[in-house]
Amino acid sequence: MNISVEGAWRPATLGLGGNIGDPVAAMARALRRLDERDDCRIVSVSRLYRTPPWGKTDQADFYNACAAIETRLAPLVLLETCLDIERDMKRVRIERWGPRTIDIDILTYDGLAIDEELLKVPHPRMTERAFVLMPLADIDGDIRVKGRTVSAWLAESDRAGIEVANESRDWWRG
Repeated sequence: MNISVEGAWRPATLGLGGNIGDPVAAMARALRRLDERDDCRIVSVSRLYRTPPWGKTDQADFYNACAAIETRLAPLVLLETCLDIERDMKRVRIERWGPRTIDIDILTYDGLAIDEELLKVPHPRMTERAFVLMPLADIDGDIRVKGRTVSAWLAESDRAGIEVANESRDWWRG
């Protein structure tokens, strides 16, 4: 789905995380790189969270955050842009749910449901993950995902072990 959005600013949300090297610096650099583009702008960033590993638990804690953006990029082009940033930052990802230097996921894109081979929006497992829902609720708990608000999904999620690592929502500005 390469929706034509030329000239139109469309809202999207991103989830960022990592646990190798300096993931906070990596996420901050990724957000600044997006914000420096002519076709993307950061609207709001969540607080920074420290999160126990999910899925594969024998690894270091993760840092997670979410960002609301506006973009002129079509969904698949936004995905490729995020992947390019990950590659440029020498993303290391050894295994699924394993350690990584940086991860950027498209969570939502202008209320659309996208089911392509390379991109699924809303992100398929976001409603099961408090480490996504908590920072996303910082930005806007009323975002609707799969017919319910982020706040409603969060109320039913397991938040055990997740801590705010930085209260400032400007942590990424460096």
